[in-house]
Amino acid sequence: MAVRIGHTISLPTTTTTRKTFVSSKTQFQSLPFSSFGLPKRVSFSVRAMGSSASSQRPDNIQEAGKVNYASVSDDEWKKRLSAEQFYITRQKGTERAFTGEYWNTKTPGTYHCICCDTPLFESSTKFDSGTGWPSYYQPIGNNVKSKLDLSIIFMPREEVLCAVCDAHLGHVFDDGPPPTRKRYCINSASLKLISK
Repeated sequence: MAVRIGHTISLPTTTTTRKTFVSSKTQFQSLPFSSFGLPKRVSFSVRAMGSSASSQRPDNIQEAGKVNYASVSDDEWKKRLSAEQFYITRQKGTERAFTGEYWNTKTPGTYHCICCDTPLFESSTKFDSGTGWPSYYQPIGNNVKSKLDLSIIFMPREEVLCAVCDAHLGHVFDDGPPPTRKRYCINSASLKLISK
């Protein structure tokens, strides 16, 4: 099979583990998605050495193996998540202040998306905002996105979502500490801490 430089191909596979293979000329990555009842696939990205960075996709967002999370049904999410996790991440809920698992946690590690395991925040960017929710001044790369939330008409806010699976995480405000002055106010139930 011929593969053109800069193109992505997908081949069926039965792999169920996350693996990354890197050689001097190519990068191969496989990601599992069998837990969603979706076809298992491996994506191969072939890159030429010395190609310009502007022609390549940035590596600072976790590649989701081209899985369309929008096609995952509510029933499938309910099987994978607890009732609280489903309410917060898939129905845009909010946990009560000072009740979430991570609001006061100081354990070093990385906070991942509870839905798709994308790394979202490093513990080194966590700070005590006094709000009762885990707060961070900076996400990891482009793994978090935001959009205008008009659900409260008199108080527009910026909703924070996982960039890979669109899980609702919380909101971002402009009253955080340096260097970003941002406060990513996140629901504990949308996170999973992988300690160092």
